[in-house]
Amino acid sequence: MDRDLTFDADLAALAWQLELGADVALGETPVNRYDAAAPTAPAAPPAGAARPVATGPAPAAAPDTSDAVRAASEAAAQAPSLEALRGAMAAFEHCELKRGAKSLVFADGLPGARVMVVGEAPGRDEDIEGRPFVGRAGQLLDRMFAAIGLSRTAADPAQALYITNVMVWRPPQNREPTPDEVAMLLPFLQRHIALADPAVIVVMGNTPLSALLRAKGITRLRGQWAEALGKPVLPMLHPAYLLRNPAAKREAWADLLCLKARLRMNG
Repeated sequence: MDRDLTFDADLAALAWQLELGADVALGETPVNRYDAAAPTAPAAPPAGAARPVATGPAPAAAPDTSDAVRAASEAAAQAPSLEALRGAMAAFEHCELKRGAKSLVFADGLPGARVMVVGEAPGRDEDIEGRPFVGRAGQLLDRMFAAIGLSRTAADPAQALYITNVMVWRPPQNREPTPDEVAMLLPFLQRHIALADPAVIVVMGNTPLSALLRAKGITRLRGQWAEALGKPVLPMLHPAYLLRNPAAKREAWADLLCLKARLRMNG
């Protein structure tokens, strides 16, 4: 076999795994899964034999997250500023996602901006850079909002964006956050919104929709104004969804125009 061809194939396979988010090894030594013996079915017990009785400990009950939610609520309530809130989140030890993440991805843009965008969770690029929405989905987000005159780099609050996520640590393999993980970090998000004090909140995707509006079905509810924490909320499709479904950009453009009209109406 051509040695160069084998090298290229191995490199392509590695790149494909990185694209899927497999950026850490699960073991210190390689394992050839093809050498593993095929599992065999257990032999049936003789007729009339007594069934074995389990003597080991009972299965562990699901962990109680009420203490973690209470601790998050207390820590968030005591934060008098965004800087203090970030420090409180960095010190929060109850969320296991923190163990595997490289960065705490807090926010980007201008605090005090009229529009606050809330996404789901950091991905690989965000975890590396420590800022939300910096990968392909983030680049699309920037182009979307630029089309209606809004930017995370603007110095004028009327033209600026302030961007964060429900989760500040990346879930492994970019999986969807669990309800317990969302519940743990929700008090921090609520305090984050209170301190940033936007005029309008845009929730992008199902996770922030569920966290702030207690609703599901972003494709059904997108474009319909709601209210959370005393502020108007506009659900929109996540840019990552638009990258997978380009035809849905038509709905996203309609939602952006709806947001622009609301901002113009409110001065």
